[in-house]
Amino acid sequence: MLTFEQKIAIMESFPELQRKNVSLGRVNFHYEDSAYDKKTVGYHFHPNGNGYIYAGQIQGAETDDKGLVNIRDYTEEQLRNLAGAAIRSLAAGAGTSGTADHITGSSGHDEQTWENADGHVLTVKPEDDMWFIHAGLNLDSVFESYEEAVEYLEEEGFARKK
Repeated sequence: MLTFEQKIAIMESFPELQRKNVSLGRVNFHYEDSAYDKKTVGYHFHPNGNGYIYAGQIQGAETDDKGLVNIRDYTEEQLRNLAGAAIRSLAAGAGTSGTADHITGSSGHDEQTWENADGHVLTVKPEDDMWFIHAGLNLDSVFESYEEAVEYLEEEGFARKK
């Protein structure tokens, strides 16, 4: 688990966020350029390790009834990815097009190439809120979410090429 100081440093590395110290040693992080009334991206980061990221606008994110995700046990990569996705989801024109990328490390907005151990290549492309998987020019599969597409690819033995 990351320390409080590490979590704070990660959140402070996002120049678009403003730190706001609140009661009981907790810290919030606001995104003042939010296209929504919601401006708090990081909520109640506490020295005990607890903290939350607002993911209510991120499609597929598992949130509580307030749209928050507890990041207590997140790795640095997971926290960076989720915070980045949260900022993007609140940006003007973003709507709910952001995806839950705290597991995969990808925003999922761009075309991606995946390859298996045998050298077979599949391409993942977003289009009209769907995720299309192509084998060359042939359509292999279609999924409603990026997470479903990733789950399928991983089950089939594919890994994302960097």
